[in-house]
Amino acid sequence: SSGSRDEALRDKRARLLARGLPKQKPIEGVKQVVVLASGKGGVGKSTTAVNIALALAANDSTKEVGLLDADVYGPSIPKMMNLKGNPELTPKNLMRPLKNYGIACMSMGFLIEETAPVVWRGLMVMSAIEKLLRQVDWGQLDYLVIDMPPGTGDVQLSVSQNIPIAGAVIISTPQDVALLDARKGAEMFRKVHVPVLGLVQNMSVFQCPKCKHETHIFGADGVKDLAKTLGLDILGDIPLHVNIRETCDSGQPVVISQPQSDAAKAYLKIAMEIVRRLPVPPA
Repeated sequence: SSGSRDEALRDKRARLLARGLPKQKPIEGVKQVVVLASGKGGVGKSTTAVNIALALAANDSTKEVGLLDADVYGPSIPKMMNLKGNPELTPKNLMRPLKNYGIACMSMGFLIEETAPVVWRGLMVMSAIEKLLRQVDWGQLDYLVIDMPPGTGDVQLSVSQNIPIAGAVIISTPQDVALLDARKGAEMFRKVHVPVLGLVQNMSVFQCPKCKHETHIFGADGVKDLAKTLGLDILGDIPLHVNIRETCDSGQPVVISQPQSDAAKAYLKIAMEIVRRLPVPPA
């Protein structure tokens, strides 16, 4: 029948496509990888990644957490995590992550001068990503949070196809322009069979510190509407708050420096929602 013929054709096409893909290989010592992505730059993804990594550790002190900065062109994790210097090498020639606040961190920012631009073509970027994934001694981690660069290009595909990912989280502001790209990000992960755990609505509301009046600068419920359209969950809302920006700029993220604040509580709740949706980790 034509139905079974179509199915056989689809199977054949899938096999041919899979032949060109690298075999997914887990990162040694890492139980679960969670990627944080956004279709668009400037939506606060790295700030969210840093605070979520810290929140995962704060919610359960028995868990070991790592943070990988996969943004080769604009690494911001070293500044936000207050880390400087070059990684040491192990006897096996693997890089040792730098550590602060109990989080093991790796970033291109540790390997180049702080002010030096990375002027590379795609192949060199892919090679750097491969090194950051495979040539790092993470020890034993329960969660490795990967801060992806914005967009849906080479790096996102390479990471998704090289390592098994337990789940992806999409960060967006409620602004229409950001939502268009966030949707593309979610669809990309679905295409490469990475489960999307949900969406985070960032910079959702601004409260005037003097009169406490609330303003939805980027719109009110855009991310919630998108989640409904895509059949995904909203993991949480993060307000547009000066403390979040100031603490990350000073290398003391809000989850660590102001754990009782509403902003920190928002990140802790999102970290809990992420863990609830992750598959049972391998023993």
